[in-house]
Amino acid sequence: MFDNLQDQLQEVFDDLRGKGRLSEDDIRAAMRRVRMALLEADVSYKVVKEFVSKASARCLEADVLDSLTPAQNVVKVVLDELTALLGESDAKLELAPNKQPNVIMLVGLQGSGKTTAAAKLAYLLKREGHNPLLVACDVYRPAAADQLATLGGEIGARVYRSDSKDPVQIAREGIRCAIDNLCDVAIIDTAGRLHVDEDMMQEAESIKAAVEPDEVLMVVDAMTGQDAVNVVEAFSERVEFDGVIMSKMDGDARGGGALSVRQSTGKPIKFTSSGEKPDSLEVFHPDRMARRILGMGDMVSLIESAVKVQQEEEEAEAAARMARMDLNLNDFLDMNRQVRKMGGVGKLVSALPGGDRMMAQGQVDEHALDRMEVIINSMTKREREKPDVLNGSRRARIAAGAGVSVQAVNQLMKQYGETRKQVKKMMSAYGDLEDTRGRRGKKGKKGKKGKRGGKRMAMPGMGGMSMADIKRISDMLGQ
Repeated sequence: MFDNLQDQLQEVFDDLRGKGRLSEDDIRAAMRRVRMALLEADVSYKVVKEFVSKASARCLEADVLDSLTPAQNVVKVVLDELTALLGESDAKLELAPNKQPNVIMLVGLQGSGKTTAAAKLAYLLKREGHNPLLVACDVYRPAAADQLATLGGEIGARVYRSDSKDPVQIAREGIRCAIDNLCDVAIIDTAGRLHVDEDMMQEAESIKAAVEPDEVLMVVDAMTGQDAVNVVEAFSERVEFDGVIMSKMDGDARGGGALSVRQSTGKPIKFTSSGEKPDSLEVFHPDRMARRILGMGDMVSLIESAVKVQQEEEEAEAAARMARMDLNLNDFLDMNRQVRKMGGVGKLVSALPGGDRMMAQGQVDEHALDRMEVIINSMTKREREKPDVLNGSRRARIAAGAGVSVQAVNQLMKQYGETRKQVKKMMSAYGDLEDTRGRRGKKGKKGKKGKRGGKRMAMPGMGGMSMADIKRISDMLGQ
């Protein structure tokens, strides 16, 4: 999503960078192209008009025109206005710490992905230490309760379902079930319709009045484009809600709905969902999304993803080998799998500035990790633990077992060797950094334990490597 918009904006900015100075005509021409790009992305005309008006006014100010880097200032202005359009600050889920249970109610049209979003939200809350209960209140769609029960079973969340045909009664019973089972969050999955109608609104109002939810979230299919704004506006007139979950963000739609919702309705986007995996629901960060749209990457999300993977995957034996600077092929395979759990080479590269363009141009081999894993799995336990024993005949056997050429095995071993050297260098540097911790703080004063020693920020797991280290290793893994 946003691929076409991103490409068009990049062309506009590339043309501006080719000019030494910018005239008013240059800026006006650029803003016309920005306007067309947004309209083609299915962004609401009213939103586009206001966006371009604000951006143009700021770009025509003297401090931009007279700047030594006017093109960069134009990009900064567009980034600021795009961030404001998306919401400026994060809109977090508001849960009362002492309430039993907090109630979250999901509403939306049929097919928007409410049931899947409910399960993903439960998974997210479980990871944050909550004990959620899913309540199946969709009594109209065939097997809706079965679907929720299946999804709940996959993530280990309790699901309340009933044979009753009264969704209001089911919602009330679900709250009682949450109290009885000490669940601190109850997620109400309501029914949808093919379009906004009176019956749907009346039912949503009745459930809301019965359970008094702390948060009402509307699930909107990002694939519906600008029509998503019309749906949200119609809902907001009858059922007051607190925020939006944009689902199916991995689709190939133009993305205008996501850019229009906040400005058109005043309702913030709180989460985005892409893919079918339980962990694909993410907190929405307007500034990060704006940077992604402008091709600047999303390093913060990449760092958070890396930290999460490392914390989950760290094992004492692997850490000890890293400390001894003795990396074997099992560790190399673990690194591959960690990159895969972060979303694979494709997601890793796309989060870097200019990464989306590299992906679009086919400069990144997304299947490199798959081939590496097949080759390493074709080795014996001894060969993985003692790579030095891999002579010519062993490599030929491994190549035949993996269905690849001997050259592919040799290339893997070359990458392994380079990674091993890099890890040794990083571990040596990390040891020097550890010597400075606990003795000197950020300003060189004694006793400031926990401050950085000044070289870089080490991260948990993987022997204390930094994000820069991870990037260098990921470059080698994916080459």
